[in-house]
Amino acid sequence: MSGGKLEECRQHVRSQLDNVVNFWLKHSHDNVHGGFFTCIGREGQVYDELKYVWLQGRQVWMYCRLYRTVDRFRRPEILQAATAGGAFLRKFARVSSSSGRWKCAFCLTRDGKAVKVQRSIFSECFYVLALDELSRVTGDQDMQLEAEQMMQQLVHWVRVDPSGLGRPQLPGDVPTSSMAVPMMLLCLVQQLSEGRDGGGGVQSYRELGRWCVQQIVQHVQRDGSAVLENVSVDGGELPGCLGRLQNPGHALEAGWFLLQYGAQWGDEDLQTTAINKFVELPYERGWDEEHGGLFYFLDVDGFCPTQLEWSMKLWWPHCEALIALLMAYRHSRRSELLQRFFQVYEYTFSHFPDAQSGEWFGYLTQEGKVALDFKGGPFKGFFHVPRCLYMCERILDDLLTNKT
Repeated sequence: MSGGKLEECRQHVRSQLDNVVNFWLKHSHDNVHGGFFTCIGREGQVYDELKYVWLQGRQVWMYCRLYRTVDRFRRPEILQAATAGGAFLRKFARVSSSSGRWKCAFCLTRDGKAVKVQRSIFSECFYVLALDELSRVTGDQDMQLEAEQMMQQLVHWVRVDPSGLGRPQLPGDVPTSSMAVPMMLLCLVQQLSEGRDGGGGVQSYRELGRWCVQQIVQHVQRDGSAVLENVSVDGGELPGCLGRLQNPGHALEAGWFLLQYGAQWGDEDLQTTAINKFVELPYERGWDEEHGGLFYFLDVDGFCPTQLEWSMKLWWPHCEALIALLMAYRHSRRSELLQRFFQVYEYTFSHFPDAQSGEWFGYLTQEGKVALDFKGGPFKGFFHVPRCLYMCERILDDLLTNKT
């Protein structure tokens, strides 16, 4: 494969990342109360002042990762914004739960008052992600310790006692293993152990990482022909719509998490599983042959999913597909993976970026028309798009430097 097209991709991805960063630097900062606005309209106007804790954490992490690892983003305004965002999180995000342990709010008012707490772990996960990455930039060991303490709480909720999340076990409720939980914990394992020596804490993360991998891999069902979003706690298929649900974007994201983890520990078998089952299968199942793009949800038996948005084309699955396919190609050098990357690349960059006002649209119809024109909301913030562009730029740098 000639480097010409890859070089063209790298330059485009780089310019897109610069554009996206500048959009959020310009429009999302709350210079009065701290933190970030995430409900941002097409042209950058703030249409709701509520602050979603998981998006606050994601933005702190993204700013810090760019500042720490990319020379052109080592700019004082990015560090200042990240530091201010971290201070806002530490001051307001944590609330006391019914069990007496700290939990994070899901949503805050502009000045930091808790509005809503969810019975899940994801606000806490992005709190950990943000504080650990910010501690790496600032050298604040207390912040790193706080991240590790919250991580211990998360592991306790997931593996020992979920009652602290406030979810009672109802008689008709079947215990379920959702792929989102071990995926997110694996992401945190890699974050907290990255570049740190093999002390006791890192070794405990090694054990947790193995558990996460085992939990994720058991979502490969139907004799290896499908990745299902939900399985029973012992790794069996669940009945009904819940058990038949496929989320191609999530499976692809799991694919590149597993690829990274396998590369970290030299596990070739895991990397092969990641490519064959978590990259190729969800791509093949999820691609819309008629209109292009990836479906949001699918039913493994071909029934119509009950999620109203199942056929829409959302920004984040395409972001995950770009990372997963390019990373899989770098590992395997299989040309068909690169061709699939280019297919997703062409669809993504011809539909999601807004050439007029900057950043990306997030929600398209099945046919690829813009359905919702805002740039940020309760679920879309400064994370999936810049993380994708950042990751792809780094992989393309590597491919173009180490041609084989």
